[in-house]
Amino acid sequence: MRGIEIEDTAPGELISYGRESYYRPDPLPPSRELTLDADFYDLLADATFWLGKLSGVSLELDFPPVLYTSLLRKEAMESAEIEGANIDYNALYSLENRSLDETTEPAPSESDTKDTQEVLNYEQAIEDGIDKLDSGGEISVSLLHGLHETLLTDVPDDRLDTETIGAYKTVPNHLGDFLPPVPGEIEGLMDALVTYYRTGGSYHTLLDIALFHYQFETIHPYGDGNGRLGRLLITLQLYDAGLLERPNLYLSEYFNRNKASYVDRMEAVRTHGDWEAWLSFFLKGIAQQAEESVDRTLALDTLRRRYESEFGGVQYAKNRLACTLFEQPYVTTKTVANRLDIERSTAYRAIAALVDEGILEEVTGKKRNKEYRAKEIFDILERPPQTY
Repeated sequence: MRGIEIEDTAPGELISYGRESYYRPDPLPPSRELTLDADFYDLLADATFWLGKLSGVSLELDFPPVLYTSLLRKEAMESAEIEGANIDYNALYSLENRSLDETTEPAPSESDTKDTQEVLNYEQAIEDGIDKLDSGGEISVSLLHGLHETLLTDVPDDRLDTETIGAYKTVPNHLGDFLPPVPGEIEGLMDALVTYYRTGGSYHTLLDIALFHYQFETIHPYGDGNGRLGRLLITLQLYDAGLLERPNLYLSEYFNRNKASYVDRMEAVRTHGDWEAWLSFFLKGIAQQAEESVDRTLALDTLRRRYESEFGGVQYAKNRLACTLFEQPYVTTKTVANRLDIERSTAYRAIAALVDEGILEEVTGKKRNKEYRAKEIFDILERPPQTY
């Protein structure tokens, strides 16, 4: 018989369910007063400062949309990696290039396409959520169902554990020895959670978002995709609260690098009500990832300014190509020819010149149908965290 043991201080109870017991969390807010010391408020101030810095940088820099898309893509990739996907930027941009470049080369295999689909779904769900909020909508059960459907559409079968997409689970699902609330409990628990959020919560916005994330993952309302949706909702809630100007905070990187602590902090709340350790862990992640996103964004902007200085004068094809890499950092001879309205032979020579200068690099290793990416841009996007 599987199950967990909880203490009297746990913010929930075990309910007998056949030979097992499922966990039913108490509604938010926590029933006891939180013990928040000076160190905790320093963490909160740090997180708030770096979010403000990130929003300021986002407003000040005249960035091409592709760079913000690339930072969103980083979050999507990190989130998919937590779920077992193994995707890199090359596969994603290559798939997009094929949709623009009507070559005679073979289409990507079905398995390759589905491997990238999980990341593209995450990007689409974020964009759908932002659009919904921008048009006056709010975070609601119907929005969650829609985002869930987007996230799981065409996901590979080996990473999909439910046939119920866009709706709450219809059968119980385990997390190791932990059995979350069973289907009959979900609607009431989720209605209470969404109401808590929409009525403004009880604490500082960042704390309420952290509490929401814990509660959502503990309720585990869907048959699959709860982790992906839960992480995505953090970004949407930060945006909804005006704490993010653009969806360029990739918190999944922090969760990915601290998986054991993430699980332990959640479990410590469920079993004995250690809210403070979870909230501190969450705030530390917000601060670190916001600082990292600022650092990465500024590095990209510095590189862009360098290219404009070096290549922004004489209108040679090579120079024009270099200055467009921040709008299209992954190219083929045909996409360059189309974008710059030049002959294929001229595009080939421009690409070759930038390869020689280390600006572009060929990534397929093939003799034909070669693909190139902006090396220095991707070096910044793919590098590990520099600020922690």
